[in-house]
Amino acid sequence: MAGDGSWHVSESQAFFGVRAATWDTRFGDDLPAYAAAVGEIGLRPGAVALDAGCGTGRALTALRDAVGPAGTVIGLDLTSEMLAAARHRGRDAHAALVLADARRLPIPTGAVDAVLAAGLVHHLPDMSGGLAELARVSRSGGRLAIFHPSGRAALAARHGRALRPDEPLAVTRLEPRLAATGWRLDSYDDPPHRFLVLATRE
Repeated sequence: MAGDGSWHVSESQAFFGVRAATWDTRFGDDLPAYAAAVGEIGLRPGAVALDAGCGTGRALTALRDAVGPAGTVIGLDLTSEMLAAARHRGRDAHAALVLADARRLPIPTGAVDAVLAAGLVHHLPDMSGGLAELARVSRSGGRLAIFHPSGRAALAARHGRALRPDEPLAVTRLEPRLAATGWRLDSYDDPPHRFLVLATRE
């Protein structure tokens, strides 16, 4: 496999591209969970919010509601079909949609007040590098929310496997990785119905 991670781009686009049109049919009932997670970030009116790996844009309406008309919402995804599905559902009315790799964000350093990363960081081939890139674009004191609408154990069971203690999102693995990439862990919540980590940019 290519050492530059280009395989990650092609594999991700192939996997999600063919699933984009039916994604909300399968997972559309997660919208309240996304809205609740956004509510815990603590966004203020006028803020700049980035949904990194936004998919079909299930969080974009909640992010727009949080930052208000004076704020900025950016929905970024690697897969054009996912962004097309977001546009089809009118979610581009709430955010600027950008086709880009979350590992190389086309965003200036320190420009973002909060990042939502839903189902993103543990899929990156270099998780620490991804967290460092999210830190780069975030201002000091900015917030990071790592979210999934199922807890880790529930998600593992759905995939027919047991949860291992050394998995990348285990708190013992994630907290030092966050600290090494410029984040301070504020809270770690992993009940069956969701996974939500909140961190602050140092």
